[in-house]
Amino acid sequence: MSTNFKKRSITSLILLSLIILIMNFNYILLYSLIVLGVLSIIEFLNLMTKIIKIKLFNLIIVSFFFIYIFLFCLIFFYFSQVSYLNIILFSLLFGCIASDIGGYIFGKLFKGPRLTKISPNKTISGAIGSLFLTYLTITSFLFFYTNDLNYKLLLISTVTSIACQFGDLFFSYLKRKAKLKDTGRVFPGHGGVLDRIDGILIGLPIGYISFILFY
Repeated sequence: MSTNFKKRSITSLILLSLIILIMNFNYILLYSLIVLGVLSIIEFLNLMTKIIKIKLFNLIIVSFFFIYIFLFCLIFFYFSQVSYLNIILFSLLFGCIASDIGGYIFGKLFKGPRLTKISPNKTISGAIGSLFLTYLTITSFLFFYTNDLNYKLLLISTVTSIACQFGDLFFSYLKRKAKLKDTGRVFPGHGGVLDRIDGILIGLPIGYISFILFY
């Protein structure tokens, strides 16, 4: 077992514990959103500084990202306070996490052709694994809370996973342009905050919109 895999496993357990605490304690959720939001903005600023040399353009793009992160955290906190929205929110959140895990595990196990040149570690088998594990996770969570299981959950899971993978690829593209392997070193074995939440930033809102449209 490689050292990096051990670090990644330990960090994953710590992050999972944090999510459980977030689900049960509002003050931990609020503090976590503030810390993760600030760190993600700092990491994004570092990326843009390396990619865009014109300061005005850099400022405009970072400002848009700042607004997006602020609204994302604000809406996340609000939804978490409403019982029925809370269930949907965390079901989709775990679905986004499952998409990342599914891509990593299936990609390592089955390898195969690369999905895109943007990220050489992304494979078609990994993309399929992301779809599968996202569907399994979202349907399991929502069935547990609602006792309802239908084809619409397949659509929601598919859209959510694709959006997560798009977010992952988008930030992989930015890292490649900036000539960086990771956005930071906050999480041992995982990299920076954006390395962990890149898919969530896109997958969660798109997944929720798909839930409204399809369910």
